[in-house]
Amino acid sequence: MKTSENKQSQPLVDEEEETDNLSDNATPETSDECAASDSAPKEEELQDLQTRYDELNDAHLRLRAEYDNYRKRTIREKSELIRNGGEKAMIDLLPVIDDLELALKNIGETSDVDALKEGVQLIYTKFEEYLKRQGVTPIETDHLPFDENLCEAIAVIPAPSEEEKGIMIDCVKKGYKLNDKVIRHAHVVVGQ
Repeated sequence: MKTSENKQSQPLVDEEEETDNLSDNATPETSDECAASDSAPKEEELQDLQTRYDELNDAHLRLRAEYDNYRKRTIREKSELIRNGGEKAMIDLLPVIDDLELALKNIGETSDVDALKEGVQLIYTKFEEYLKRQGVTPIETDHLPFDENLCEAIAVIPAPSEEEKGIMIDCVKKGYKLNDKVIRHAHVVVGQ
């Protein structure tokens, strides 16, 4: 009886093993098929991602190169502007220098002092016009209240009248502004 039980139980084990083997064998075949079918889309995705990465990397590198070129060009333009920024101002100043040279040449030859004065006055007027074109204007000081932002008091004298206290009585050296920025303070005498 024991032998028959062993025989009966043994085929059962063999059948179970075969069933397990079948299911084990079926799974790898199915997973291989899945892997084969999954790997194709994954490889395509990877290829697409790699292509996209390459495009973005290329765009990034080009953008960096463009920015670097822009930065270098801007630095070069700024340095040229600093070096040659006064070129127009100097070109406009040359006629005044020409007039001064002509006046100096004719000083020794002329005996008419009034004509010489008139010529120097014309040169001065021309130079003032040049300064105005450049944005340089004189600071007004004539009998105005003292403003320490525009003027320097180099002397304080007793005021001739009560109304002239704190007023600029005399201007020793003119002050100038360039586009509303003081480039030289006026030196004045203030009444106290």
